[in-house]
Amino acid sequence: MRKNELVCDCESIHAENVAIAKSKMLDDNTLSKMTNFYKSLADNTRTKIINLLEKSELCVCDISVILNMTKSAVSHQLKYLKQKNLIKSKRRGKEIWYTLADSHVSAVFDISLEHILEEHNEKN
Repeated sequence: MRKNELVCDCESIHAENVAIAKSKMLDDNTLSKMTNFYKSLADNTRTKIINLLEKSELCVCDISVILNMTKSAVSHQLKYLKQKNLIKSKRRGKEIWYTLADSHVSAVFDISLEHILEEHNEKN
């Protein structure tokens, strides 16, 4: 055992449940990709952009006006979201229009919103 390695200090009480859960657990690579996906949404501006693009296709100028941000700042976030395959772009003449990459992005956003709203309603 390495010096700084953490080790569980308890014994399994329900060995069968542990074995079943462990056999169904995703591999580290897949979990890492999921973590990075959620990190992509862990920025207020990027979440706002996803929310806007879920409603309609927009160009960078329109997004900048809505969010009251510079075109440069919005372009930076759009580039990041595009690299993460959360949005896609289409050129029309001199303008580039942005939409969500696919229905999965919208589904994740909607499910997250539903969870947040349910959580809020349970507390009130």
